[in-house]
Amino acid sequence: MTQSLSKLIAQGRGDAPADLVLRGGVVWDMVTGMKIPGDVAICGDTIVGIGAEYEAAQVVDVTGLTLVPGFIDTHLHIESSLVTPHEFDRCVGPRGVTTAICDPHEIANVIGVPGIEYFLQSASETVMDIKVNLSSCVPSSHMETAGARIEAEDLIPLADHPQVIGLAEFMNYPGVIFQDPGCMAKLEAFRGRHIDGHCPQLGGKDLNAYVSAGIRTEHEATTAEEAREKLQKGMRVLIREGSVSKDLHALQPLLNDITSAYMCLCTDDRNPLDIGEHGHLDYMIRELIRLGCPPLAVYRAASLSAAEAFGLKDRGQVAPGKRADIVALRDVDDCRAEMVFSGGVRMGDAAFAARKVTPPVGQGSVKIAKVTADTFRTGGNRTQTDVIGIVEGKIITEHLSEEIAITDGDKRPDLDRDLIKIAVIERHGVNGNSATGFVRGFGLKAGAIASTVCHDHHNIAVVGADYDDMAFAANRLAQLQGGFVVVRDGKVLAELALPVAGLMSDQPFEVVHDDLIALRDAAKGLGVVLQEPFLQLAFLALPVIPALKITDRGMVDVIKFEIIPG
Repeated sequence: MTQSLSKLIAQGRGDAPADLVLRGGVVWDMVTGMKIPGDVAICGDTIVGIGAEYEAAQVVDVTGLTLVPGFIDTHLHIESSLVTPHEFDRCVGPRGVTTAICDPHEIANVIGVPGIEYFLQSASETVMDIKVNLSSCVPSSHMETAGARIEAEDLIPLADHPQVIGLAEFMNYPGVIFQDPGCMAKLEAFRGRHIDGHCPQLGGKDLNAYVSAGIRTEHEATTAEEAREKLQKGMRVLIREGSVSKDLHALQPLLNDITSAYMCLCTDDRNPLDIGEHGHLDYMIRELIRLGCPPLAVYRAASLSAAEAFGLKDRGQVAPGKRADIVALRDVDDCRAEMVFSGGVRMGDAAFAARKVTPPVGQGSVKIAKVTADTFRTGGNRTQTDVIGIVEGKIITEHLSEEIAITDGDKRPDLDRDLIKIAVIERHGVNGNSATGFVRGFGLKAGAIASTVCHDHHNIAVVGADYDDMAFAANRLAQLQGGFVVVRDGKVLAELALPVAGLMSDQPFEVVHDDLIALRDAAKGLGVVLQEPFLQLAFLALPVIPALKITDRGMVDVIKFEIIPG
């Protein structure tokens, strides 16, 4: 609630008692690096004083604690946390995340603009501040079937919503540099506003062209060399550490006191199991410091630099006039939040219980005919076969080539060579497409794994060693109306229902956490060697990340940006 200027000034000067005072701690300033003793005075949702003594209606004792600005996750898809925005709020807010800059393009690819509107409504209800970048690529390319299509004219009416920053990650980078008319219309519509980037491995003149379109932030750098070039060309680089995409160790050497003003932190996709076991942005902060980054540089990247990169001038410092987003820490190297305030509200059960909760949308989104074992046969008259090679911890893949024999008109899985079948089945009720191929890297020895979390079109993705189990798994997802399932010998070993657009659970994050443990154990029981097989599977269908992917239309050579002929 906005306070009057008179009230802010009076409380800041001490002429009137503050609404809230944090007493006994020290403020760590992200600009000078100094530790400042004294009270922190808060009026409503705004800090009005530091470094002095204040009276207040409410005093909170923070003796012995260091107060830092709330953490800002600069790029994520809340849907990929597998819970609703309200449960995400409850899951990561107490860990110090007070602002999340979200791109709801997962739900937008399933149900279109109503999915974005659901996130905008939810953002007005959460304790943390959810900012929204409007989804720029729905679908992400012409080589997939999504449940919706969003054009520039669909986004313009949402542009001035108070929770909207600008345009979300522009994934169709060939469309930018070769001036596709649809891409150009979106770039023109948001010219002068923030436009988020997505251009893996792009460099040289192509990168120059991409940045010249007004795109200013980028989270797809996977090497220090790539990130350095993007920094040199005016981009703010977001260090990403998600459940699958793990770039922190590769980019950590680049983060220092000089570069920290132009680098930020993001998770992109992180589920409750990883959050529970390791953490969220708090984990990234701990790990970067452990690896030798200067602590001030790390906290600056997590707060002030993030705020400035996205034009959020009202936050990022514990200072007068800034939003009262504050994390109280016992040990800054260990980064375990003892108290968190978001807009002056203390994160905790009382605050979460007081929220309004908008009912979720997107139920009934899985629309497929009954799948049979024959769906997974792979024909052709060439034994030479394109194979997706998984790079664990990355969403980039290798484009491999293997000789696979043809038996009775079908190329079968070869478990001795870790060549298992992968398929994508269109689930939006648009055309009934399906495509098959091969993938190496799962280690699967039996059964099947299936998911409706399948970036970005979110069709059904299935990997397996047995066609009957693959069909059973796909049909089970239709019964669940979305989720993850592990099957062996015609029996479900573990599953997680995600009925909200086939992407999110309607259960508390603790339930999702426990179900993910059971799923991971079941996958390991089939021989899977990947730490995070479900989201790794999801990214095998994203045709804007090199080098080889699969969609419902076939295998995709992402370097050439074309479907490989069957």
